Amino acid sequence: MTKRRSKGAYMISSVAEMYGIHPQTLRLYEREGLLKPSRTEGNTRLYTDEDLQRLEFILNLARDLGVNISGIAIILQMRERMEEMQRQIQDFVKYIQEEVISRASAAADPSRGAIVPVRRQMVMSSPTNPRKK
Repeated sequence: MTKRRSKGAYMISSVAEMYGIHPQTLRLYEREGLLKPSRTEGNTRLYTDEDLQRLEFILNLARDLGVNISGIAIILQMRERMEEMQRQIQDFVKYIQEEVISRASAAADPSRGAIVPVRRQMVMSSPTNPRKK
């Protein structure tokens, strides 16, 4: 597969030539919802760099792994869901970090801002002084 180097939009004939596929294959991928190129006012398909990255992934699945169109659609949906879950996890971690920082800085006594209660008095055990219960 040919890699692209510049930014911009590519017409269907250019993309087909770059990747050694027939333009009808690109139309099929669009019809099946695998690719969603933008359109000009004259209804010409324009493929962005992101579209080309997605096409490379699709072609890798089809050519190298032998996955059919239905399988590719399922894999792409799962990939999108995983990316969304990853974004949600990152947002949640950021929220927790901010919450911990705000609680710690808001409390004059650091133990009051703790998420887990902190015991004020801890008795250390030693061989001569067993821990009190």
